Amino acid sequence: MTFDQTLVLLILCATIGLFVWGRFRHDVVAMAGLMACVLAGLVAPEAAFAGFGHPAVITVAAVLVLSAALQASGAVDALARGVLPAEAGRAASLAALTGLGALLSGFMNNVGAMALLMPVAVQLAGRIGLAPGQVLMPLAFGTILGGMTTLVGTPPNLIVSAFREEAGRGAFGMFDFTPVGLAVAAAGVAFVALVGWRLVPARGGGGGEGFETGAYLTEARVPEKSKAVGMRLTAIEAELGAANAQVAGLVRAGLRLTAPRGALVVRAGDILVLRADVEALAEALETLGLKLEEEKPPAAKDGERADPERPEDEIVLRELVVRPGSRISGRSAAELLLRARYGLNLLAVSRDGQRSMGRLGDFRLRSGDLLLMQGPAEVIADFASETGCVPLAERELRIPDRRRAMLSAAIMAGAIGAAALGLLPSAAALMLGVLLSVLLRTAPLRSLYTAVDWPVVVLLAALIPVAGALEATGAAELLARLVVGTLAQGDAVVALGVVLVVTMVLSDAMNNAATAAVMCPIAISIAKGLEASPDAFLMAVAIGASCAFLTPIGHQNNTLILGPGGFRFGDYWRLGLPLEILVIAVAMPLLLMVWPL
Repeated sequence: MTFDQTLVLLILCATIGLFVWGRFRHDVVAMAGLMACVLAGLVAPEAAFAGFGHPAVITVAAVLVLSAALQASGAVDALARGVLPAEAGRAASLAALTGLGALLSGFMNNVGAMALLMPVAVQLAGRIGLAPGQVLMPLAFGTILGGMTTLVGTPPNLIVSAFREEAGRGAFGMFDFTPVGLAVAAAGVAFVALVGWRLVPARGGGGGEGFETGAYLTEARVPEKSKAVGMRLTAIEAELGAANAQVAGLVRAGLRLTAPRGALVVRAGDILVLRADVEALAEALETLGLKLEEEKPPAAKDGERADPERPEDEIVLRELVVRPGSRISGRSAAELLLRARYGLNLLAVSRDGQRSMGRLGDFRLRSGDLLLMQGPAEVIADFASETGCVPLAERELRIPDRRRAMLSAAIMAGAIGAAALGLLPSAAALMLGVLLSVLLRTAPLRSLYTAVDWPVVVLLAALIPVAGALEATGAAELLARLVVGTLAQGDAVVALGVVLVVTMVLSDAMNNAATAAVMCPIAISIAKGLEASPDAFLMAVAIGASCAFLTPIGHQNNTLILGPGGFRFGDYWRLGLPLEILVIAVAMPLLLMVWPL
């Protein structure tokens, strides 16, 4: 092993370790790996940022913009209203919803498809008598599966195609992924709709009536006339026990006590930090005569959105879930200036499994958190749209603008058709679609840049040169020899299975695009070592990278349902593990038939 090979493998291991640790954002970790390669002399400084002009990166950004146009025009809502049955049993309803999610994910960003269908899933759970999580997890897995069916369905497919082109075999076509991907997705959707949902823990109440979303951490002030004044905490906790709530802390004179003594006497003006679900919260407040710390009529400055004269009956409570990549992720409620900027109150935050979370205003939000917001319904809706949150309350589907919906669908279909027929490369065809969307105004111009998931773009652009260094130094070939000689012992079929399984394992622990970028050069080297066609190995990487079903961190859609489903980290494998075994069983023979070794 040469010095450069040792160095690039150390950098790669450190990068993967940071991905798995999850302490830093994926794009930051990827850029750190790139800079380490530059400083070590493994990547030329002038080539460090060539990845930003890579066709795969451009294609990902274009797909995201075109997906936003489909969403904004209401085309997806119209499709959902036409496809989802109004009256059907559990199996048919789940199959229709999950199948629709998979279909949409084949042609648009799967996180966007998931966000659009989440409120529909919550309503469906109530109608068919299931806990929301038992519908949300099948939907999340269905949207992930649907991405593997086309070239533009998910970033790993674009990365795989780019590596094939760099290997001198030309890029994969738009529907080259379909024979294997469609069969795997169809089998997966059928499994989760007919059997798999039974494996999902029923967190929260069945029937969808005020579903449990995990306990909220809420601040309640003790007024002068409150029953709690003069009571000891032990007595207060006994009162709250009947309401299924508990005291998680106390704030007095700005000082927070995270574990106050039971003998402590509560005074007027104290703030009790309560842990209660959304149903028990009202009962807990009423029991002791407490007032929510932020429960005041929203007031805004001149020119702000909220109207202080708005009638009381127009002020509503709404639950929002923070999407992965939301611009409020990592920021505290105080930093957001919700009252000053929007005229909204943040009443509570829910993060399952975490009990002591500090003062509500100082609590830093992250993807998957549930927010209990108070304010005018339309202002909350605007806030959700602008900040990347998903409303979970019941809503009517948007009435689509027929002209814009038809135009956006036609533009997407035309761009995909041009790429599929070879009239233009995928990046050029889809970027032409973006240009037409701008000129025909099928999406608001202000959403042109906000629709792009910039952390994913940066991650891809940074990892492409790192993957190039892995190949240029011979480290990929070294790993390939290890796999072929030690694990596969020269058997190409076994090696193919090893690539598929290793990619699936990595994808459960780190970003799927990063997994594809790391595994592609290794897969190509394995194929060369076995004197086999690399196509089957690259397709195995594409399938494996789209199979992050064991953890909430493997894919953004898994993170998105963590709070609304009331899930814990270990809940995903119960459905995810059988699904991954099914994927292997379906994909392996198809890979060998469609892409012979």
